[in-house]
Amino acid sequence: MWEYSEKVKDHFFQPRNAGPLAEANAVGEIGAIACGDALRLMLRVDPESDRILDARFQTFGCGSAIASSSALTEIVKGMTLDQALKVSNQDIADYLDGLPPEKMHCSVMGREALQAAVANYRGEELAEDHEEGDLVCHCFGIHAGLIEEVVASNRLSTVEDVTNYTKAGGGCCSCHEKIEDILDDIQRRRGNAFDPPAEPAPAKPLRWSEMTMPQRVRRVEAVIDKIRPQLQADHGDLELVEIDGKTIYVTMLGACKGCAMESATLGGVQQKMMEEFGEFLKVLPASRMKAAPAEPMAIGGASHG
Repeated sequence: MWEYSEKVKDHFFQPRNAGPLAEANAVGEIGAIACGDALRLMLRVDPESDRILDARFQTFGCGSAIASSSALTEIVKGMTLDQALKVSNQDIADYLDGLPPEKMHCSVMGREALQAAVANYRGEELAEDHEEGDLVCHCFGIHAGLIEEVVASNRLSTVEDVTNYTKAGGGCCSCHEKIEDILDDIQRRRGNAFDPPAEPAPAKPLRWSEMTMPQRVRRVEAVIDKIRPQLQADHGDLELVEIDGKTIYVTMLGACKGCAMESATLGGVQQKMMEEFGEFLKVLPASRMKAAPAEPMAIGGASHG
């Protein structure tokens, strides 16, 4: 039996943004019911700013497929299309506090649907470049191009990994040899890149400008979690509301709300943020946010509803 996080269960039993979107001007459709999973992602994009004002989905699939689709719509609402295209399948899985390895293909399907929706909005054709004989898994219709992309972006190294992330090889198993050939070819081209060094160097933290919006939200909330015990000791609290560029908007709660020391508290939070990210960031109360547009926007991880 697979172990699911509480967030996966929550987004399965109470999916956000499920159902059709009549005002959609960007639609991406991935998968097929015959293969067991299908996703239709609908976006309403502001043509002036290329910002996603609303996102909804219709999914045929398992609980992980529904949860991944629900999470994806929460993540991308409020992003520009260019920001949304940086969302990876791992971002979707991380938003849900992880997926069972056997269900990672659900997050990959979400990323594919997002790419298809953006291409649809821009009037572009998704580059598939499927040559004759390029179909690797006939059971699930998986081409070599998708396998290569997923292997490279997720650093996969076994046939089982590929099956978990794409479903390729999960049917009759006759394509396992082809999948092994693809893995061997990528490994040769990368000079055994899958073999970890004897003493791996510590990963260099991403700069603010290098992060996707979900990554920023997670890092900011992690800093707030470190500060929270000190605030709660004085019967106060703090909550992230929005991130706009290098400005972080928060709401003061409990005893901190309206406190004479509110400005000093925000200054301390700002200092902690700058220490964490190594660059100048502003922390302001939510009351200082610019007037909201006619349609509400949310960032992944910061909306509650």
